[in-house]
Amino acid sequence: MKKVSRSLLGLSILCLGPCVALAQAPPKVLLITREYVKPGKAGELHEKAESAFVQAMAKAKAPTNYLAMTSLSGKSRALFFTFYESFDAWEKDVTATTKNATLSTALEKAGVADGELLDSMDQSVFVYDEDFSLRPKYTDPHRRALEISSYHVKPGHYEEWAELVKLVRGAFEKSVPEAHWACYHLQYGGAGGTYLFLTGRRAASELDAGFGQDKQFQSALGEHGLRRLGELEAASVESSGHELFVYNAKMSYPPDEYIKADPDFWQPKEATTKTVAAKNDKP
Repeated sequence: MKKVSRSLLGLSILCLGPCVALAQAPPKVLLITREYVKPGKAGELHEKAESAFVQAMAKAKAPTNYLAMTSLSGKSRALFFTFYESFDAWEKDVTATTKNATLSTALEKAGVADGELLDSMDQSVFVYDEDFSLRPKYTDPHRRALEISSYHVKPGHYEEWAELVKLVRGAFEKSVPEAHWACYHLQYGGAGGTYLFLTGRRAASELDAGFGQDKQFQSALGEHGLRRLGELEAASVESSGHELFVYNAKMSYPPDEYIKADPDFWQPKEATTKTVAAKNDKP
C-alpha cells in the first residue's frame, strides 16, 4: 500500500507482495496509516488525491491491496489498512518497490499532491493476538463499517489485562453466537501496551443490536463476574477509546474477490468508466 511510502525513501512499502486481506487465517501483521485532513479538504478533494495512488497501483498490477476508511467519530481522518503474513513479506515489498522505478515515481508524485491536503499523518505496525480474538472475520466484502476499540494497558499489569480480556471473550463466546472481533497489539509506532479490537459491520442495524448483546453478556457474567470485571479494568486499563469508521471504496485498492462479490460498492460505475476510458486511451 502506498501509505507507508514516505517513511522509506519516499517509496511505497506496501505496493507489492501477497495480499492476505481475504485469507482464512488471520494475517499476522497489520499496517495502519492515519491521515488527518485539513478542514475543508476532506470528501471529494481527498478522494481525488487518493485515486492517483489507486490508479498507479492498478496500472502496475500491484498484487498487494489495501482498504481505506474515513471517520464518523472523533477528528476527521482517514485510515488505510494493509495486512501481511509476516515481516519478511513486508521486507520483500520494500525490495520489489525500489526496483519498480515507474511505480515509485507515480506514487511519489501522488504523495506530494496528497500531502497538500493533510494536517499530519502517522503509521503504526500491529501484530495479531489470537488469544484475545473471537471468531475474527476477514472474508466479508459486504462490510460497510468498522468499529475500533483501543486500550492502553498500565505498565506491569499485563496479567490483570489478560484475565480481563479472557473473561470478556468467554462471556461473549458463550452468550452471543454472532459476536466477533480481531485483536492486534502495537509493535511499532507508538506507546507500548496498546491493543486494538476490530469489529466489522454490514449495516447500522448491527450497532443497534449491540445493545441487546450487552445485556446477554452481562447476564452470562453474572454478579460476581461483573464485579471482577470492574476490578480488573481499574487495575489494568490506563485509557481506552471507541471510534466508528466507514469504508471508502474510492480510496481503496481492494482485492478482486471484493469487487466480484460486491461490484456496486467496491467498483462504482464512475470508477469503472474511468478505468475503461484509460484502457482505451492511445498515445
